[in-house]
Amino acid sequence: MSLFQAVVLGIVQGLTEFVPVSSSAHLVLVPWLLGWRFDPQAAFVFDVLVQLGTLVAVILYFWNDLVTLARSVVRDAFRREPLASPESRLAWQIVLATVPAAVAGVLFKKVVAQAFDSPLLTSLCLLGTAALLLAAERFGRPTSNLTGLRFLDALWIGLAQVISLLPGVSRSGSTISAGILRGLQRREAARFSFLMSIPVMLGAGLIAGIDLVRLPGLPAILPPIVVGSLAAALTGYLAIRWLLAFLARRPLTVFAAYCAFVGLGGVLLALLRG
Repeated sequence: MSLFQAVVLGIVQGLTEFVPVSSSAHLVLVPWLLGWRFDPQAAFVFDVLVQLGTLVAVILYFWNDLVTLARSVVRDAFRREPLASPESRLAWQIVLATVPAAVAGVLFKKVVAQAFDSPLLTSLCLLGTAALLLAAERFGRPTSNLTGLRFLDALWIGLAQVISLLPGVSRSGSTISAGILRGLQRREAARFSFLMSIPVMLGAGLIAGIDLVRLPGLPAILPPIVVGSLAAALTGYLAIRWLLAFLARRPLTVFAAYCAFVGLGGVLLALLRG
């Protein structure tokens, strides 16, 4: 992988990680459409580790929120009232929502890695993302904020995150949709989705880091990962800021239409190419 390719894929990752159009789908389909061929194992490690750039972006954007959550957890723990404040409850709800995807990621790691080598499956899953977004807009009643979030709601959103392990199912799309279906306002659902992405991306990055050390030719793949992560961090920060402002005023239908268009195009092209 050249540095130019790494920058392009890093920008793709940063723009699509938080916007509900599936970063994993674009990291599969963009090289496929451009005719870029990479070692499958190295490409999978790159795709996971470049998320560390978007992890940096979400931490920087929500830094004040994260500090507030951490302080509340520690304060309420010392008071022996771990759920006393809304901030502490939100922190533990984020932990709960993380558990399903963490368990599934460990159990089905090999299956997920193999799925990243299938443009057809990726395109079909992208159509699934479109369906999720449309379902949220059709059946959701987005009226409450995060102070009204229950632990059952958090678990529901966490279960929705499990299906996003498949390439083409947007993590932000599935979790935002689940939040809206549980009554969260669009912007609040996106905020919870972004906060709960932090432990997931950190865990995935640590596991991929172990795989990276075991890969032959580590010095060759390390510079593209660093460059791609930097590009993802910058574009990811801008994408978060833009999407939160967008969802304060507009629905998810435009992203559903985009996913349906790209997914359908990918299916047709995959069938034509055989």
